[in-house]
Formats: sequence, structure tokens, C-alpha cells
Amino acid sequence: MKIETKIFGEIEISEEKIVTFQDGIIGFPEMKRFALLHDEERGAGAGIRFLQSLDEPGFAMPVMDPLVVKPDYDPEVDDELLASAGDITAENLLVLVTVSIPGDLKKMSVNLQGPIIINIDEHKACQLIVENSSYPVKFPVYDILQAAKGKAGV
Repeated sequence: MKIETKIFGEIEISEEKIVTFQDGIIGFPEMKRFALLHDEERGAGAGIRFLQSLDEPGFAMPVMDPLVVKPDYDPEVDDELLASAGDITAENLLVLVTVSIPGDLKKMSVNLQGPIIINIDEHKACQLIVENSSYPVKFPVYDILQAAKGKAGV
């Protein structure tokens, strides 16, 4: 399937790469089909990736692995909240958080309270609200990412 996107131009998305959110994502319940895009040269382990809507090609949300910036991230979630993502196991679970990238990059943050849970085997996903106040909506990450970059010698 070919789609014209605002950020990436025209791209080809294979059917097996489509991830479905039964209930949409928070704030956009009508958007249900997405593809996870990343820099092909850096692979799936690239820092910031994009959750590209296939229902609204002008919408792409930056996301990343929360463990990159908060290694002890482990929110408790009721199993019933994960039902729309299918049969979740440790082997098929991918957790991402949304990234806010303002004009001043030093104010970049991630939303640890609204993780995206993807079942990579069934290509189903959901976004939840974690009921734990120790995970903020705006967790600053700029300094953490810069420090990690320095350690990696990038």
C-alpha cells in the first residue's frame, strides 16, 4: 500500500507492517491503523521512531522505547486494559511512549503516563493511561539523550 505522508513523502507500507488500535489512540479515536517507521540505516533500535497514521497521512507521532530514558520503567497495568492488543506475552510485547519535541529541544519530553502497547505478533495495539503518579506526562529527556550520545561516541 502506498501512502503520501506529510513528513516522509510517498512511502510503501506492506500489509504485515500495519498495526491496528481497536479504540484508536488517546485524543484521536478515529485513527486506528498505523505503521511504525524508523531510519532504515539505524534499524529498529533507532532512538526516535514515528507512528505514522494510515487513516490520516498528515499525522505522524514521534515515539521511543521508554527504557532508553528511564531504565526502571515498569508501570503496572490491569490485564483487561490490554485486551484489545490481543494475547500479550513478554516475547511479543513492544512498549513505546510518545515524544514531545518543542522548538527548544532542551525541553523535549516523553509521556510516561500514556504508553503505547504493541503486540508485534498479532499487529494489534492500544494506548493506556497509567494510574501511577510516579510516571509524569512530561518527563524531560534532552539531557539523558545527550549523555547517552556522549557515551556512545556519536
